Amino acid sequence: MNIQRAQEIATSPVMANVEYNGKQVYIQHVNEDNETARIYPLDQPEQEMDVPLRSLSEPDSQVAMEVESIACQLPSDR
Repeated sequence: MNIQRAQEIATSPVMANVEYNGKQVYIQHVNEDNETARIYPLDQPEQEMDVPLRSLSEPDSQVAMEVESIACQLPSDR
């Protein structure tokens, strides 16, 4: 995940679907200097940890990009 997207998620009031090692997590804070994020698993909020941003993924965004790509390829009736 890139720094800008991680910061957007961390500051947004809307919960985003973010995963770390296949588990859903909440991003508390992003450290730009060392490109890490302070996170915790949704089912274990007491287990806070700092992880590299590159280890975080946003599964829904990949699906959304694929749907958008397919939609752009469909013929238009208009």
